[in-house]
Amino acid sequence: MQIRQAGSQPSAQGPAEYFTGTVRVDPLFQAAEPSRVSGAHVTFEPGARTAWHTHRFGQTLIVTSGLGRVQRWGGPIENIRPGDVVSFEPGEKHWHGASANTAMSHIAIQEALDGSPVTWMEKVSDEQYGDHAGKGA
Repeated sequence: MQIRQAGSQPSAQGPAEYFTGTVRVDPLFQAAEPSRVSGAHVTFEPGARTAWHTHRFGQTLIVTSGLGRVQRWGGPIENIRPGDVVSFEPGEKHWHGASANTAMSHIAIQEALDGSPVTWMEKVSDEQYGDHAGKGA
């Protein structure tokens, strides 16, 4: 058994290479062999979001606070709220983040292969994000 005390792992800023806006990542647990699963609590300030990305084994988000947005490639932007659970399929291109006016936090759970849980792609442009900025924000 292992207990990770709250606050025992340092917060990190989401790298500008992969995020737009202010994002804080608080690690919850790292994959320990033979497991490949890790988790983090991620907080997005209003308007902040990930770049487009995929996860080889998929990803699960559990929204803990605020109002957020998610979109899969070719689909509509959808609002997410506390208690919502979002599951992205393996290899599904997507992004997630806060609404334009409200911060959002979620727990992100994903599996890694060869030490990498994610494949990062291009950033979500302000135009892509802004087309829906007023809906439900």
